[in-house]
Amino acid sequence: MTDTKLSPQVAAKRDRLMDLLKSYGSCAVAFSGGLDSTVLAKAARLALGEKAVAVTGVSVSLAAGELEECRQLAQDVGIRHEVLQTGEMSNPEYRKNDANRCYHCKRELFLQVEELSRRLEVAVVCDGSNHDDRSEHRPGMRAARERQVLSPLAECGFTKAEIRELAAWWEIPIWDKPATPCLSSRIAYGEEVTAERLAMIDRAERFLREKGFQPLRVRYHKGDLARIEVDATTISRFLDPDFREEVVSELLAAGFKYVTLDLIGFRSGSLNAVLASESLQILDLEAR
Repeated sequence: MTDTKLSPQVAAKRDRLMDLLKSYGSCAVAFSGGLDSTVLAKAARLALGEKAVAVTGVSVSLAAGELEECRQLAQDVGIRHEVLQTGEMSNPEYRKNDANRCYHCKRELFLQVEELSRRLEVAVVCDGSNHDDRSEHRPGMRAARERQVLSPLAECGFTKAEIRELAAWWEIPIWDKPATPCLSSRIAYGEEVTAERLAMIDRAERFLREKGFQPLRVRYHKGDLARIEVDATTISRFLDPDFREEVVSELLAAGFKYVTLDLIGFRSGSLNAVLASESLQILDLEAR
């Protein structure tokens, strides 16, 4: 690795990030195994050595295989890794699945990471939020502010593209990994989050992922309806009668009653389209 592979702008932000992390003395990184938190975990390990720890929260909303990937990534970057069980499913406000669902999830996670940090005598808790997240609907950021969780990547001005560039320079294997939000994010707002529905989504997505679809979402809508989102260039695969029948059979077996294909194609956060702009403005004001 050499600085010549990094743009001067990203190299400068990397140096600022390292200095910022060193100033903490020690930190716990809320570690989902996604790109942002993995880059932050790598930076924390380089800046703080053994005084950095990555913490992963586990619940039924975590897709199959994600915990194993978290463990492998933590090993790859050399950071100590702790796993804890989160209890957001016991919170009726989380299960009712309104536009603030992520707030309740993140609040539960940060409370538990805080408790672990106190036991480990770690100074601060950090998350992987970046500069681009501020322009999106992310109620979890309000939970971070309330719990005084720091966001070093955002503070240093890192965009998503710059994080990918730094990850590639550090040879992090998931530098080009697409976003993998929790399974609850696939359930349409207003439809209750249940363990059964999460299992249905997980099974359907694992099946389609094994068929080579990526990016991919299987959205859950009222009446046990599945809305499949795949890259628009791959939609034509569903025209094959045998493949279409195989998909329908698998999703019905998973528990869905209706199986649909979104002709627009994959869109990150597409369920947010149903939120009224006025409601989003109110939520944004509440988060400030």
